[in-house]
Amino acid sequence: MAGGTFFDEMHDADGGVRSAYRQYDGWLKDQDVAFLKRKSRDAEETFRRIGITFNVYGQDEAEERLIPFDMVPRVITAGEWRRLSRGIEQRVRALNAFLHDLYHRQEIIRAGRVPQSLFRNNEAWLPHMVGMTPPGGIYTHIVGIDLVRTGPDEFYVLEDNARTPSGVSYMLENRETMMAMFPELFMRVGVRQVSNYPRRLARSLAACAPEMTEGKPNIAVLTPGIYNSAFFEHAFLAEQMGAELVEGGDLRVVDGRVAMRTTRGYRPVDVLYRRVDDEFLDPLTFNPDSVLGVPGIMDVYRSGGITIANAPGTGVADDKAIYSFMPEIVEFYTGEKPLLPNVETWRCADEDSCKYVLDNLAQLVVKEVHGSGGYGMLIGPASSKSELEAFRKKIAANPGNYIAQPTLSLSTCPIFTEKGLAPRHVDLRPFVLVSPDAIEITPGGLTRVAMNEGSLVVNSSQGGGTKDTWVLKD
Repeated sequence: MAGGTFFDEMHDADGGVRSAYRQYDGWLKDQDVAFLKRKSRDAEETFRRIGITFNVYGQDEAEERLIPFDMVPRVITAGEWRRLSRGIEQRVRALNAFLHDLYHRQEIIRAGRVPQSLFRNNEAWLPHMVGMTPPGGIYTHIVGIDLVRTGPDEFYVLEDNARTPSGVSYMLENRETMMAMFPELFMRVGVRQVSNYPRRLARSLAACAPEMTEGKPNIAVLTPGIYNSAFFEHAFLAEQMGAELVEGGDLRVVDGRVAMRTTRGYRPVDVLYRRVDDEFLDPLTFNPDSVLGVPGIMDVYRSGGITIANAPGTGVADDKAIYSFMPEIVEFYTGEKPLLPNVETWRCADEDSCKYVLDNLAQLVVKEVHGSGGYGMLIGPASSKSELEAFRKKIAANPGNYIAQPTLSLSTCPIFTEKGLAPRHVDLRPFVLVSPDAIEITPGGLTRVAMNEGSLVVNSSQGGGTKDTWVLKD
């Protein structure tokens, strides 16, 4: 899985075009280069006008900048998508079963398949959720499963995003921009739609409403506010769902229900799609200094008066140390071998694994167990001797805080540059909606692309861009 040879998703080793891209390639060859360059500039202007930005955190302060958009789509065949969908659904079912078990009987720990030490001191583990079953039995209402590809039929799960996965608004805007720029292309190539995601999200959340809901469930999106890096997405999804966008100050507990302020007084909220971390959700239960959440919301939640999506305490399932046990977790709860394999992972908490990692640091990728967004990680082959030495000391000082993986040969897709098409590394985040009735996987998802030549870091917060992702119709 490591090395200098990469699988290119559009072109084979001889430069021929793979079947998934043949219709697109035929269209591309008919286009004038000046026309394509103009469209690329138009796309950038569209994103600037709409305000599709992301905060990039530097050493001194956060800088808000445009997310680069590349107009060459990433194409997945119908057959490939069917295989991926089966693996994603299996994994999401296992994640929900695992969370229910962790907060109830802990059978997987009794069976010796997962060590209790993994979550005993885990900040994402919430004792307040012990014995609590969310409405409908759903913990992870919205899941983002990060996938990487290394060969024709080789897909691996890189991460499970079970807390508040972001990026779906970029997926939707990417498609809308592509359809506006190249309507004739979509007449030529049969691509499955993604535009119905907000409607499906609203329907899925409504299906998880608590039993005491009367009539059509009231859904609200809780945002930390305009200074949050993903505020654009919070506002976008609320508008697209026809839900209210609220901040903590707009909500209060009234007669045992969480209610939002309206021009006609306070109205009960049945389902709260929160984009606020657990720590800040309820100052009476968690961080007393929080002004982002709602005092008393956890009491209402425990009494069955509101659905919180995703459920508090789900973060323990996307911990990177837990990730390394996902093959055992999938098999324990489904009785099946995982259809989508994990990336090989060494847990530095294990003495022998830690020794291997320290001995091979220059060849590995090392990540913080609770890290996200590409921060706090080391890419061994791209690091200097001093960087390696500094990270070696961090691992030695706190081995339980780190896991390591091989440097993957991430697949490449072309991007459009001034000099023509050029390969860049990509990953994929499909979005999954979970309700008591169904598991729905949006065809495709968000393709993130490392815009810099040779870079393996695709995170937007680290300078990566995005592409439209096409799943072909049969």
